[in-house]
Amino acid sequence: MKYSFPLIKNNVSREDLDKVIDYLKQDNPILTQSKNVKLFEQKWSKWLGVKYSVFVNSGSSANLITISVLKILFPEGGNIIVPPLTWVSDISSVIQSGFTPIFADINLDTLSMDTEKILDKIDKNTKAVFLSHIQGFSGLTAKLLNELKRKKIILIEDVCESHGAKHKNKKLGTFGLISNFSFYYAHHMSTIEGGMICTNDAKVYQIARMLRSHGMIRESSEKKLIESYKNKFEDLNSDFIFSYCAYNMRNNEIGGIIGLSQLPRLNRNIILRNRNHKLFLSQINPKKFKTDFKLEGSSNYAFNLILNESDDVFFDKICKKLNEKKIEFRRGSAGGGNQLRQPYLRNKFKDKFFLEFPNAEHVHFFGLYIGNYPNLSKNDIKYICNIINRI
Repeated sequence: MKYSFPLIKNNVSREDLDKVIDYLKQDNPILTQSKNVKLFEQKWSKWLGVKYSVFVNSGSSANLITISVLKILFPEGGNIIVPPLTWVSDISSVIQSGFTPIFADINLDTLSMDTEKILDKIDKNTKAVFLSHIQGFSGLTAKLLNELKRKKIILIEDVCESHGAKHKNKKLGTFGLISNFSFYYAHHMSTIEGGMICTNDAKVYQIARMLRSHGMIRESSEKKLIESYKNKFEDLNSDFIFSYCAYNMRNNEIGGIIGLSQLPRLNRNIILRNRNHKLFLSQINPKKFKTDFKLEGSSNYAFNLILNESDDVFFDKICKKLNEKKIEFRRGSAGGGNQLRQPYLRNKFKDKFFLEFPNAEHVHFFGLYIGNYPNLSKNDIKYICNIINRI
């Protein structure tokens, strides 16, 4: 279907493409990971406010490398607290790395895990909290940060949908030991496919660099570390020492060029997205739909349309009308709703375990999101809201 109002429009501009074309016109341009990737990492780190960033081929790869780093730090395994409403890779990376996912229900005001629910699930086996900042909302609270610090539990931030969102005027992705971002086509900025791992920890940074590229020691930027491996393994070709069981999750120069082109527009795009979101919430009927989200520090990704009350018939009418008017949407909000209903998780927990997370269940059946992007006009938003309000 060709949508009148798609989830995203023109997220890779003519300007971005022209810069790629100019680069390709050079004699023998390097296409694999090189100077542009490194420069994009440096500029992204400066924009975010962290020391180190590692550019990879997707946000999901960033998730997997991040949890693989934790497995190196905690080879004995343990529990990681995760949300039922998130993207699949946040949970699958935990399982694939040998940790046990422990679920905490969401707060409907932010769609992220509820602080009290998280704290209730912490026990002696908890190694980390993997907090997804959903759809541009901030899932952080002062109480959560203080308790995790007091209990010495690692915070991992998934900021894939929330570039530029803040907690207490500080950008999300700077609070945890590690944070992950996605530059998929529909997100705040795009490298077509791509992701970033961010940290202020030098050891984590070096491990992530190596995990990104087969576990090779020469991918480290720490000369002393490289020399220590060379001296320890003199029987190996020093260019091919593999320190960890790892992957190839590198990005490339084209991704770096597009990222460098898009980054200067990001702050302006965030302002426009938030303007659009506030207009949407002011126009939509608060008697039928949730409008009292926690907006402080948000960097909106999409318009969430969530019923105040459960109503199958009414929700089906909304979906049919949106399709009729060619307004693209996604049911269940982030990741398609409650992940515990998905086949990859159902056989890992007791029957109907998903029912123990009522807020995620409500969004699963009575929530959806509509695209929000910078060139969506005020009249467009009013038109969409008028259609919805008249149902």
